[in-house]
Amino acid sequence: MKTIYLHCVSFGAHGQTFQAFLLRRMLYFSLGAAVLAPLAVHAGTFYKCTGASGKILFTNTQQQGGKTTCVVLFQQREPPGAAPSRGRHDRSPRASATPTPGDFPRISGNEQRARDGERRAILEKELNSELENLAKARKLAATAGASPNVQAQRDTAALHERNIKALQKEIGNLR
Repeated sequence: MKTIYLHCVSFGAHGQTFQAFLLRRMLYFSLGAAVLAPLAVHAGTFYKCTGASGKILFTNTQQQGGKTTCVVLFQQREPPGAAPSRGRHDRSPRASATPTPGDFPRISGNEQRARDGERRAILEKELNSELENLAKARKLAATAGASPNVQAQRDTAALHERNIKALQKEIGNLR
């Protein structure tokens, strides 16, 4: 596939390619969006102001001046009856976004402890099984010598080692 470069004098200085022109414009747009996005969270209104010389300024305050024209880019509206937004440093407790329904089934503490005990027993049984399988896999890898199955035996042993680590981590996370 042949790449065709168009030299566009009207698009940029020094005869830059159209691709370079587009990439540069995309970069400017991305940088502008990256700069303005965090401000949109904190400001109510954003303006794009153009001065008499053509200089563009993005701001959250409307510029006053005879030869400056400003256009509203974004205006944040609060829904009717909405409480003012809380600051980032407000650490007061808030209600869950989706509260638990009143008819949601609940279990007693004793039943939960019994379930946790059963889970621990299952995990420990699985851990013992993996330990036995690891011992068998290591023994097979040692006796395989120079046969073509040596790498498969080593891979099997490594799999059992990873399973053991995962089970130990899971058991450690139990209450």
